[in-house]
Amino acid sequence: MTWRLSVEHVTTYTYAGDVLASYNEARLTPSRDGQLVLDHRVHVTPRVPIMRYVDYWGSEVCSFDVSEPHQRLVVTGRSLVETAPLRSLRTDCPPGWELFQAEGLRDEFYECLTSSAFVTCEDPRVVAAASFLTGCADPCSAVVAATEWTRDHLAYEPGATDVSTTSDGALDLGCGVCQDFVHVTIALLRACGIPARYASGYLHPHEDAEIGDTVTGQSHAWLEAWLGEWYPVDPTSGAEVGERHVLVARGRDYGDVAPLKGVFHGPPDLSVDVRVAIERVA
Repeated sequence: MTWRLSVEHVTTYTYAGDVLASYNEARLTPSRDGQLVLDHRVHVTPRVPIMRYVDYWGSEVCSFDVSEPHQRLVVTGRSLVETAPLRSLRTDCPPGWELFQAEGLRDEFYECLTSSAFVTCEDPRVVAAASFLTGCADPCSAVVAATEWTRDHLAYEPGATDVSTTSDGALDLGCGVCQDFVHVTIALLRACGIPARYASGYLHPHEDAEIGDTVTGQSHAWLEAWLGEWYPVDPTSGAEVGERHVLVARGRDYGDVAPLKGVFHGPPDLSVDVRVAIERVA
């Protein structure tokens, strides 16, 4: 079964004075891999031309320059997506650990097997846990155990971390949000020799959502583990990834998929307001 979800993602930057120029990148466009994008638009105020390209990881990027003085920048992404049905980890004849001993595999998946800006595979806590996880009967069981380990070591606490928090930083705090749960689990899987990558998008939080049910939400993160092919896993909730998830971007970690990033020339003080509304329309 699929859902049809409408998503509106509005980010408002308010500056203390005139910003003379800025360059920005937005990753707000839903992926067309496994889901049907029925409509998508990005609108920027002040009104400027938008250029689109596909990045190294296959995510669509909207880039734009604002060259006129402005004290407010509003970026709005609106999407209508028919999502994918639930997809579980393979349970019939799961792959064995020998899968990851194939010649050339580490070269092919190098970027998804090593530490990155937000993922620290060498953390002693991660290394110790990985030595236990590689004793699981098969890699599928190890992926499930890795998500359980993360939930045992992190409490979900909004505001405890920010977008700059790394996997080892979240473990130091013992809490975090979906981004942190994903970074820690990716660190565990990579330390086990299982390729893992970061996925971002949106999640409708209600399994029994009625048609027309609109919720105030935020961007959501999960991961994909390679077990002969890529399988999505949501370590924050433990729920299967499927019709409630809207995939937008993939990468090594949050740094590759941030919804908005850029540079500007102007006063350093600014405030940022992010609002996400998700509605089930069918």
